[in-house]
Amino acid sequence: MSRPRIVEHSAAGDKVSVEFIVNGTPVSISVSPRMTLADVLRDQLGLTGTHIGCEHGVCGMCTILLDGDASRSCLIFACQVDGSELTTVEGLGKPDDLHPLQESFSRHHALQCGFCTPGFLMSSYDLLDHEPGIQRDDLAEELSGVLCRCTGYRNIIDAVDDVACKNRGGIPGPKNLGRQTLIGRSPDGTNGAPDQSAPAVADETSDHLRPDEIRLPKGEPTINIDVESSLESSLKEVGRVLSDVRLLVRCLPGAELIDELGDGWYRGRVRLALGPIRLSFYGLVHLLAHEPDWVHVLGQGSDVSGGRAQVEIQIRVISDGQGTRLQANARVFLVGRIAGFGRSLSGDISRRMFEEFAAAVDATASGEEIVPSFKPPSVLRILLSLLRNRLGWLRRRPSTESPGTSR
Repeated sequence: MSRPRIVEHSAAGDKVSVEFIVNGTPVSISVSPRMTLADVLRDQLGLTGTHIGCEHGVCGMCTILLDGDASRSCLIFACQVDGSELTTVEGLGKPDDLHPLQESFSRHHALQCGFCTPGFLMSSYDLLDHEPGIQRDDLAEELSGVLCRCTGYRNIIDAVDDVACKNRGGIPGPKNLGRQTLIGRSPDGTNGAPDQSAPAVADETSDHLRPDEIRLPKGEPTINIDVESSLESSLKEVGRVLSDVRLLVRCLPGAELIDELGDGWYRGRVRLALGPIRLSFYGLVHLLAHEPDWVHVLGQGSDVSGGRAQVEIQIRVISDGQGTRLQANARVFLVGRIAGFGRSLSGDISRRMFEEFAAAVDATASGEEIVPSFKPPSVLRILLSLLRNRLGWLRRRPSTESPGTSR
């Protein structure tokens, strides 16, 4: 970007179309002319590694690379970066393949609360990229544009100096650039799911909001679910429900189908309630296989709190002569508050929701009218049900004491 883009006068509700590349992913976005780049990166693209501190360009927390130079994203309007290339801290390295700067910060314990760390990493990268021969005595002044309240800076200087000494010929480039999943919120506070192989479109109202594919993270999922339920309805009756997407969604607790995008793509929402906490995951679903006895689906969504969910679900219906059985297998990847419940608790809740889904499928297949409810299912109710079941199992468990034994 040779100079900031000039945006002509526009009315309060007008939007400006902007296209740029962030961490190797093409992005096409519609934003208010007054929305800062920091807010767009965090809220609409889900790149929350870019932290916001003072919002006056003083603290350096929001530092990113704009066309190769360190820039304060809180001082730049998103509409000004049209045609630019951006790198955020997410593009610097991967969890299993850290950039030398990230590895050095960890090894030297150059962070405590971590709030300033993204700003230091991006500022340090810019410094070593432009001045690979910098000496340790100059680091304190050169890095003074980022403020830290925890470490006293000594370990940060140690970490940067270590990388500088090992890379006098030039620091290695960012290691996590390429087309990636971007999930964030749209400007009105609801969740959107821009992405990916095609240019990411971060405008929830766009009819063409649809990636080429949904890519699940590598590694172990947060939750693995394998459940099987016996149904009263016949294979043909259950197949009628599975063949109808809208009937299928009605059976899933808290799920809502919002829009059909074509070619097996849908926009939807799943809601949960945990006491006063309300979680609403808005995103995309792609039906990879949709048969009367088999459904294979990928989904991704994000919550207004910053939580993210990606899931692969396979549902099969079989008849073995003894009745109809519904089998569900799911791999769920969670980030945010719901992941904080713990794997066991999150797994219990997910399994119970699948059991309720199976019961609803059975009821719908038998002819009952399932009225869709947009009220989020209560996790507390599910937990109480699980607790009752476990207490009942404990009461039914045979005693291990022999007759006549006393305490």
